[in-house]
Amino acid sequence: MIHVQNVSKVYRIHRKAPGLRGSLRALFWRQWEDKRALDNVSLDVDAGEIVGLVGANGAGKTTLVKILAGIIHPTSGQVSVLGHVPWLRHNDFRRRIALIMGQKAQLWWDLPAADCFLLLREIYRIPPAEFQAQLDLLCNQLSVGDLLTTQIRRLSLGERMKMELIATLLHKPKVVFLDEPTIGLDITTQRAIRSFLLEYRQVHQPAMIVTSHYMDDIEQLCRRIVIIRKGAVVFDGSLERIVRDFAPHKLVTAQLDPAAGVPDLSGMPATLGSVVEATRDRIQIKVGRDRAGDGAKFLLEHFTVQDLNIEDPDISSIIEAIQKG
Repeated sequence: MIHVQNVSKVYRIHRKAPGLRGSLRALFWRQWEDKRALDNVSLDVDAGEIVGLVGANGAGKTTLVKILAGIIHPTSGQVSVLGHVPWLRHNDFRRRIALIMGQKAQLWWDLPAADCFLLLREIYRIPPAEFQAQLDLLCNQLSVGDLLTTQIRRLSLGERMKMELIATLLHKPKVVFLDEPTIGLDITTQRAIRSFLLEYRQVHQPAMIVTSHYMDDIEQLCRRIVIIRKGAVVFDGSLERIVRDFAPHKLVTAQLDPAAGVPDLSGMPATLGSVVEATRDRIQIKVGRDRAGDGAKFLLEHFTVQDLNIEDPDISSIIEAIQKG
């Protein structure tokens, strides 16, 4: 459904010297510099797949989404979405995609949601019976049926985002782009939106690309993530693979009896691993993935352990390290 091959995007930016002298000089002699927002990006997304697009601010995530949605065109490379070139903006293409940006509203601020949806029904030429059935289904899933006659500006942020989702999915798009869909929302609303998106994917099988700085969004929605750093793809694979490839160790944590005093780890073999933390009530050691059992055995044999936990490093810490190179 989505095919991206060697896509690059370069912006030409006016570089101005600071101060009044620099401003006056820029009137007659401008200096330009090229900023590469995307650098030979390639990826494919199939029907029913939710791909998480991850990267630091300015990495190129939103630029890529805008290219795929046809808002801007790349400097070079090939893009195909549902068999169309996005920036040509054929009506058949625009009727089959949807874009929601968490920081921008698409609904009319002073109208109630019901009127906004009627306008969208006319724009997308949705048959009345099909429109009403889809609207009732989405309102029921998101529990906002009693808010349809309320002006958009009178809704809370979470309620507005739910209405934005309904507006995005009324025409049953085959490709959905979600740019920061849960930004600024409370935990309860974030969970409701994630659950809704998973259920919608299971029923309608669209291809979906999600960008988010919340790792809970990525972990719960996406089986595959694409990490972008400085406009280039540095990782494309499953969450399990990223842990396996970039975190070759596990953390073994033991909760101790504080009455036993400060633990003495001088007898721990250097070949076993390293100590991350050692307090009166807690020891955490880092060991190789194949030595997790040995690490647990050492702690159980040498200390009064009340609880023991073996886990992978935090996924957000691994991704942050990759983003930093």
